[in-house]
Amino acid sequence: MAQRVCIIGGGVIGLATAYALVREGFDVTLIEAQPTLGSQTSFANGGQLSYRYVAPLADAGVPWQALGWMLRADSPLKLRPRMDPAQWRWLASFVGACRGSVNQRNGAHLLRLALLSQATLQQWREEDQLDGFEWRRNGKLVAFREPAHFDKARQKVIHSSFQQALSASECAALEPGLQGAPFVGGIYTPDEEVGDCHLFCQQLVARLHASGRCTFLLGKTVTRLVHHQGAVTAVEMGHDVLPVSQLVLAAGHNSPALRLPGLDLSMYPLKGYSLTLPLADVKKAPDVSLTDYDRKIVYARIGDQLRIAAMVDIVGFDAAPDPKRLAQMRQLAQSTFPEAGDYGDAIEWAGMRPATPTGVPILGASGYRNLWLNLGHGALGFTLACGSGRLLTELIAQRQPSIDMQGLAPHAA
Repeated sequence: MAQRVCIIGGGVIGLATAYALVREGFDVTLIEAQPTLGSQTSFANGGQLSYRYVAPLADAGVPWQALGWMLRADSPLKLRPRMDPAQWRWLASFVGACRGSVNQRNGAHLLRLALLSQATLQQWREEDQLDGFEWRRNGKLVAFREPAHFDKARQKVIHSSFQQALSASECAALEPGLQGAPFVGGIYTPDEEVGDCHLFCQQLVARLHASGRCTFLLGKTVTRLVHHQGAVTAVEMGHDVLPVSQLVLAAGHNSPALRLPGLDLSMYPLKGYSLTLPLADVKKAPDVSLTDYDRKIVYARIGDQLRIAAMVDIVGFDAAPDPKRLAQMRQLAQSTFPEAGDYGDAIEWAGMRPATPTGVPILGASGYRNLWLNLGHGALGFTLACGSGRLLTELIAQRQPSIDMQGLAPHAA
């Protein structure tokens, strides 16, 4: 009889973990508080599968830069201090991680996981014919408005075999949609990808249903983890109690609420926003995935729509969209690509990205014998989901993980 694994969380991280487990012969029970799957932070994210651009937000100089941002009307960062010890602890740890050496080390951990995730998604697409989520390998261009920023970035790719520095005219030749855009140059990575995260979740759900090995418990909020002698024995959902033998916690920014003695989950939600714009003229919008470096806005062509995403709001746990932030993002995007479509028809969205102070997810053993963690992927959930699910499956199956777990696992298994 196959071993059953319970997963708490039905976003892209929990679903990718369930899929990896079912592929390896495990039975799965997945619990999701919402009545539908992939419907919160995974619903309308930036859409870029950006495997090479995984540097953590915490870096040298960022706190001072953030102070400057907050004085701007169009700031990509918004901080609302609250009487919340969790927010202050997170901010203190974040500032502590804002060192160049720490950023470089954590960036290496993320890159290792990201490249595994890219390879895993390719395996699933090829071996399982997993499709139907608008996946393309369209490349990514990080474009710069400020010459000094471009010069600094260009120095880093002089000896790169996978990235190219392009002049303004070369950017426009690569991407005709940039004709007339105010960029002085860019860094191009040809093998980056794009996809619709919500559609990806729905494809995983369909495969999991078809497998006969996955049970979904929807609209069920886990209220307590029952533990005894170093193991989790059951999860409580109000008056319902479900015994567990193996448990994966993948509930995003809600995970810290499920407290256990000795389990420190340092995460905080970073609210982000997106607009999904129906394209009026595909020639007037980028086909390549684009990051406007100086305005901190990303653009991704998903089917016949343009996904525009931006903002980091550290404002607490209210997931409601801020109309002012959405209007600000709409104005900035429209000034860059004014003829892409009718911005009044764009679909608005906000999501709570679960972030650790270092930017590195919490992935692996928890210190409890049968509790596994898959948390804190921040804005990289879609990018890192497949690799994270694969690693969790290997650990639960007691196999050698595909990559070195240094910097990712909070505890040795």
